[in-house]
Amino acid sequence: MAKVDEIEVPGAHLDLSRMPGHWLLARMGKRVLRPGGLELTKTLLARLAIGPADRLVELAPGLGATTRLVLAYAPSSYVGIDRDSVAVRVARKALRPGDEILHGTASRTGLQSASATVVFGEAMLTMQTEHQKAAIVREAHRLLRPGGRYGIHELALTPDGLPEEQKDQIQRALCDTIHVGARPLTVTEWIQVLQSADFEVSSVATAPMHLLEPARLVADEGVLGALRFIANVVAAPAARRRVLAMRSVFRRYAAKMCAVALVARKD
Repeated sequence: MAKVDEIEVPGAHLDLSRMPGHWLLARMGKRVLRPGGLELTKTLLARLAIGPADRLVELAPGLGATTRLVLAYAPSSYVGIDRDSVAVRVARKALRPGDEILHGTASRTGLQSASATVVFGEAMLTMQTEHQKAAIVREAHRLLRPGGRYGIHELALTPDGLPEEQKDQIQRALCDTIHVGARPLTVTEWIQVLQSADFEVSSVATAPMHLLEPARLVADEGVLGALRFIANVVAAPAARRRVLAMRSVFRRYAAKMCAVALVARKD
């Protein structure tokens, strides 16, 4: 099993008690960090219908777990954009000759307009403010050619009529435990964010938010990967406290949270 110190992740210099939750999980050996797990990611990629003629842009590829999956579809080209220099360096290991991952922001990529046929990003819009969400979605629209597809995989709240006070309560609990601003929306609200940027939503898929449940750990990481993650967590008391706190929040609000994958098209 890989030692914790051998796992290169963004924020590795931070104390385990303060590190953003997703990078803490990565440091403990978790490679799939998406709220709907590997299965919902695969659903998203299948519904994006990626083929050899497609020019792909991935926003915030992180450690490259989805990058490896998407390159198996043999797209014509791939460009990733990530603001974290460590993530850029790690994710580049997944690339083919000619592909690239650039250091930049999802809302201002610096890429040419109408240069992509597919743009996608996972588990990153949730952590943005309303203004930032809108800016990133507009940037995706700018990058796409007419007829291009945009895919997202994010944390969602349920049901659509969830009272605002309950939404605020869940957001505060998430922020307190993962140490990152988390602003999930209901499924309908996510659809509206895309529609506000002139996208037409063509596909909606949901999954339970079971990120730290044993069955999901095995499904996402494999038996050996799950055992490595558990062993690393057990060996690090500060990480163990954080992971158990995150799982407690996820379980407390399990009936009011889910993961959603949306595919939308630019006219």
